[in-house]
Amino acid sequence: AAGEEMYALVERLYPLCRSITGDGVRATLEIVGEYVPLQVHEVPTGTQVLDWTVPQEWNIRDAYIADSDGNRVVDFAESSLHVLGYSVPVSATMPLSELREHLHTLPDQPSWVPYRTSYYKPEWGFCLAQDTLDAMPDGEYEVVIDSTLADGHLTYAEHVVPGQVADEVIVSCHTCHPALANDNMAGVAVATFLARELAQQTPYCTYRFIFAPGTIGAIT
Repeated sequence: AAGEEMYALVERLYPLCRSITGDGVRATLEIVGEYVPLQVHEVPTGTQVLDWTVPQEWNIRDAYIADSDGNRVVDFAESSLHVLGYSVPVSATMPLSELREHLHTLPDQPSWVPYRTSYYKPEWGFCLAQDTLDAMPDGEYEVVIDSTLADGHLTYAEHVVPGQVADEVIVSCHTCHPALANDNMAGVAVATFLARELAQQTPYCTYRFIFAPGTIGAIT
């Protein structure tokens, strides 16, 4: 039964477009908070964290590549993996020869859509199956990424299960990847249900569960 509940949680979280910052992370934590109470932290853009700096917040509403007939051959609405994570906004029409510089595929796995990001370098792009790219004829394409990069916050959350002693066991999981079940929604689900189970008893050690974006989130 617990396995079925965890699977159902992954199904709810999977469609959300997550990144190292943004509303997708907050929506993820809101859902997790239905299972265990969370203390949510918002760390402002520009905050120095060791030798890292909290970046601008990224949010995206829509993105697509449309052919000359207006057909969306690549569509963010179908999968959040289709957009290079942290893409800057773009609205342009360009030939396929120019667009190719911003397209990412896996030629050895022609039916798969890769996951790519550009967190710390201003860039834009799309990820698509090699089969889709091979079927795109030369010509002009409309390219739209409706996103924003602006000062905001990095969001993470904690849940603490008090133990008999103050010594802590830390369980950390990442909340930053979109549409990836094994990395990292399975980890979020297991951590959530482990926290809920431990809360029903008094463990020897104190357990601190951390739900944060990878790298910069964990460092923060």
